[in-house]
Amino acid sequence: MTAAIFISVLVISYLIGSIPIGLLLVKLLKGEDIRNVSSGRTGGTNAMRAAGFGAGFATAILDILKGASGVWIADLLLPESNWLKVFAPLMVIIGHNYSIFLVERKEGRIRFGGGAGGAPCLGGSVGLWWPSLLVIFPLGFFILFGIGYASVATMSVALVSSLTFLVLAVFYQFPWEFIAYGLLAELLLVWALRPNIKRLLNGTERVVGWRAKRAGTGQS
Repeated sequence: MTAAIFISVLVISYLIGSIPIGLLLVKLLKGEDIRNVSSGRTGGTNAMRAAGFGAGFATAILDILKGASGVWIADLLLPESNWLKVFAPLMVIIGHNYSIFLVERKEGRIRFGGGAGGAPCLGGSVGLWWPSLLVIFPLGFFILFGIGYASVATMSVALVSSLTFLVLAVFYQFPWEFIAYGLLAELLLVWALRPNIKRLLNGTERVVGWRAKRAGTGQS
């Protein structure tokens, strides 16, 4: 019975993660397919490019709630399993990045559309310990709009999550398993952002936020 619940929660979490919030909001607000805009991803940053700050912010909030819901469902159905609370939000991230609802055939290959996983990763941290929002979100916001690289902001979410749960485990007796959440999430984010990492290394990565505005006005 426990194994059945464990597997069921993972499947449900994947399906929740697969809901393409950004695609739905941009379609509703602008009538456009977000997959045809810029990076083609369905997350908050691309939704902002496609339909403005409001659409991007709403997409990010709802994607955060997707990640948190994985933990909440795990806690509701199998509260004694810390590992399920770790793997459920990871499955949300996988669903978000590789949505079953966005499968298409391109160049003879099956591809899964989706996002990069930053917002649902933050949501998983919030589900595990809600005050983490007060640490991770401001830092991610600063990196996104200050430094100007959405990919760096995305990867920072999981890294800061790991450090946060490490401190909590050492000083406040939080479950050590929660540290694994941030580390495994980082692997998922890095894998999804491989093209962005290549562009970062060769200096051609897109900029957003204040840096993008300055670049648009020709300022250095």
